[in-house]
Amino acid sequence: MNDAVAIPVTSDAEALETREVFRKVILRLLPYLFLAYGLNTIDRLNVSFAKLRMAEDIALTDAAYGIGAGIFYLGYILFEVPSNMYLQRIGARATLTRIMVLWGLVTVATAFVTTANQLIVARFFLGVAEAGFFPGVILYLTYWFPPALRARITAVFLMAAMIAGVVSGPLAGWIMTHLHGWMGLRDWQVLFVVEGIPAMLLGVFGWFWLVDKPADARWLTARQKQLLTNALAQGRGADTAKATLGEVLRNPRVYIAGLVFFCLYSGSNTVSYWMPTLIRGFGVDDLKVIGSLASLPYLMALIGMYLLARSSDKRLERRWHVAVPVLVSAACFAMLGPAQGHLAFSVALMTVGAASALASLSLFWTIPPALLTPSAAAVGIAVISCIGGMAGVISQVVVGAIKSATGSLYLAFDVIAAVLVVGAVLLLVAIPARQLQERSGH
Repeated sequence: MNDAVAIPVTSDAEALETREVFRKVILRLLPYLFLAYGLNTIDRLNVSFAKLRMAEDIALTDAAYGIGAGIFYLGYILFEVPSNMYLQRIGARATLTRIMVLWGLVTVATAFVTTANQLIVARFFLGVAEAGFFPGVILYLTYWFPPALRARITAVFLMAAMIAGVVSGPLAGWIMTHLHGWMGLRDWQVLFVVEGIPAMLLGVFGWFWLVDKPADARWLTARQKQLLTNALAQGRGADTAKATLGEVLRNPRVYIAGLVFFCLYSGSNTVSYWMPTLIRGFGVDDLKVIGSLASLPYLMALIGMYLLARSSDKRLERRWHVAVPVLVSAACFAMLGPAQGHLAFSVALMTVGAASALASLSLFWTIPPALLTPSAAAVGIAVISCIGGMAGVISQVVVGAIKSATGSLYLAFDVIAAVLVVGAVLLLVAIPARQLQERSGH
């Protein structure tokens, strides 16, 4: 964050002083939010590893698992907007504390389910508990950073999910291998307990660490608060008109982008929840090996995110930078079936396919702000997120049903490959480059 930033100020000295203020804000807030999002990702994904052991104990079928994985997003979508509205009323500190403590409690409680139906209920309430976390943080960042800095800050925040993906597999494998029997709990039960407690602790810590807005920050001087307020006010510019919900809902661009996101999210979400099962289908049984192999796509996606974003910014091109990785992902998933029986080739296809889907999804979020006016972006992005979030419900149920009916995940990944192709084509055909160029200056 040391490079020159286009924050409008009145003098070179004030510009330097303002950058120092933002550096102080970054060091105060970003490590906490980064860690929180990392834990959020881990507590979503741990059920995919727990499934490998809990299926026998609670008579969990692949179809029921698919419903459980998907119903999380139903709870999340239903309470996402109310949570953000409540955040604006009571503040980000109280909201984030409430969300983190509740999702930690639900994660720990999941360790004690005894039937598939109880797991489905637990996953629904986990979605309810987590609802509003991601959009809440995105909204919270607007209180502290102007548009000139916000894109990079958000990008760093999003990388927490990829790093958590790298860590979650080996961590789950280690916990389930070495802590089996701890306090009389089975390996999958220990996983939920051990990974749920940190969220609760970090949530309580957040109550004392976070502040709602710059004016409340005791760790900033009066001069620093004023500089921050000035930079934020200037960064908002003249965008004073507020788009209504009705205006946003009548904008066809919102639905096109939502459908594209739906297709892309079907791919990245499916691999996140079914990767351990897929790897075991390759003939790998050791939990630590499964965990290590499951981390490879996230590591590759982290590198891909950086390279894609750098190339996209350099060329000021978004559509093909999203579409090409999506098509690569589709090709890899479609080839998984023919490659079965060849372990190394299957792992390579899974890694490249999953990494491409995950990396393209992060770059997708550069498109909605360019399609919408700044005043419409907040509501529009929420609507796009809700449309795409339905993929989390539908894709998991479909994949689980196909796996139960055929005994194989390969047909399910063929379906996901087709959906990814539809998403790439829709992006290239229905969102012309000129629509993005119109707002390239924002």
